Amino acid sequence: MSLKNHYYYDEESCEFLPVKYDPIEQFVYNAAVWILTGVVLSGVGIIFLSSYVGTPSEISLKAENEVLVEQLEANKQALALLDDQISTIAQQDNELYRAVLGMDEISYDERQAGTGGSEAGASFDVYNASTEDLLAWTTSKIDNLERRIGIQQLSFEQIKTAYNTNKEKLAHIPSIKPTDGVLLSPFGERDHPILKFVRPHNGLDFRAPTGSKIYVTGNGTIKFTGLFGNLGRVVIVDHGYGYETVYAHLSLVPKNIKKGVKVTRGELIGFSGESGLADGPHLHYEVKLHGKRVDPFNYLFTDLSPEEYQLFKRIKEENRASRD
Repeated sequence: MSLKNHYYYDEESCEFLPVKYDPIEQFVYNAAVWILTGVVLSGVGIIFLSSYVGTPSEISLKAENEVLVEQLEANKQALALLDDQISTIAQQDNELYRAVLGMDEISYDERQAGTGGSEAGASFDVYNASTEDLLAWTTSKIDNLERRIGIQQLSFEQIKTAYNTNKEKLAHIPSIKPTDGVLLSPFGERDHPILKFVRPHNGLDFRAPTGSKIYVTGNGTIKFTGLFGNLGRVVIVDHGYGYETVYAHLSLVPKNIKKGVKVTRGELIGFSGESGLADGPHLHYEVKLHGKRVDPFNYLFTDLSPEEYQLFKRIKEENRASRD
């Protein structure tokens, strides 16, 4: 940009003549105009960025917040998984350990350990709605899990105390798998594979190819060995404290396993087969308490990993047929 021409009236020549500027003045003027224009445009640009895009620090903070929200979402999934695992432990605690030890169950409401008090999200209302909900849920869930874990720790302490008080009794309670095979058919009303009608299935059926080793599930005394109706060749063990176990459809019983012999948990007492009324070789296993047949699944607590427990429980719920 250059200086505009200005004119003055020359009386001698009676005409308008252009004003001549010094080159230095022309340079200074041009430089001043460009600097002023740059400052104005920079100011406009900064105002636009601040209003619609954000300052560099704001842009960096926004990107950081997006990463933190993603991490919170991942933590939410991890907390949900942890919640399921604690629920499984609580179920095992009630159905297995407490049931076998004769202890009262801890109710669902007690285990949930409601947080109570003021609303968890009250301190997050400065954030947008989705972030506020996420932070409130995470805080509430962590608080609830901490309380439930505390209750579970207390329960385990109670179980430990009960166990130490009843060690002799617990050595006699049937509490391991009688064979290495997986569960085939559970306790309860089931379709009989040979008789073709529904009838009570008084024990558990385990996969056990002919000749598989069968182990006694608790300390006790042999009460009976021999043929026993539809169950074929059986071994019955009296464990004391009102407990008996039955091992059926055996192919062979060792000579040393006979009436009156004392046996120890995990000791070999027979070999599987398909004697009696059976749909192929397997082991039929029963537990009796004070003469009443009970679900043996509740007495496998010392011999099942969490994965096996979930597998056996699924089979127990889904399989409607028995093997004998």
